[in-house]
Amino acid sequence: MAVSPPVCDFDWPAPDFTLPGTDGRDWSLKDIAGPNGTLVMFICNHCPYVQAVMDRMVRDAKALQDLGIGVAAISANDAAEYPADSFDNMKLEAAKHGFSFPYLYDETQAVAQAYGAACTPDFFGFNAAGGLQYRGRLDASGRQAAAPDVRRELYEGMKQVAETGRGPRDQVASMGCSIKWKAA
Repeated sequence: MAVSPPVCDFDWPAPDFTLPGTDGRDWSLKDIAGPNGTLVMFICNHCPYVQAVMDRMVRDAKALQDLGIGVAAISANDAAEYPADSFDNMKLEAAKHGFSFPYLYDETQAVAQAYGAACTPDFFGFNAAGGLQYRGRLDASGRQAAAPDVRRELYEGMKQVAETGRGPRDQVASMGCSIKWKAA
């Protein structure tokens, strides 16, 4: 069942974290932050919504890094119930798609909870001061990729953040599979 997160809570502060990356090092929010902002993406390996936009997400992340936006992806899914989302499989996924950003594992799910992540993909775009400015979708894609010439909403929104420190007032929430929470 598809889930959508709430719309952007402007200036909400980015929660700090330190998580292991598929590259073998631990990453904190400070390590990831760019001079013009930071994008934290909650994704996973198996979600059809993520897979539909994976190539576009990688393209846009690289373009945003070129604009001084720091980027990281976090997987928080319960890997015991969803083995495709295991840390070893995350390493394979990052290599397969040539991630230019760290892919981090939130095994305890504490970071996803602190962010209020709702689905995969779920995008949190912060300005240089660490205030939330974008919580919208990548583009109009759903379980299937939209047309190649579709508007690049995440890229445009975060480009505006890089240039002005403020995100667009009108944002369309992302949609995807729910985070696979561990049983209580």
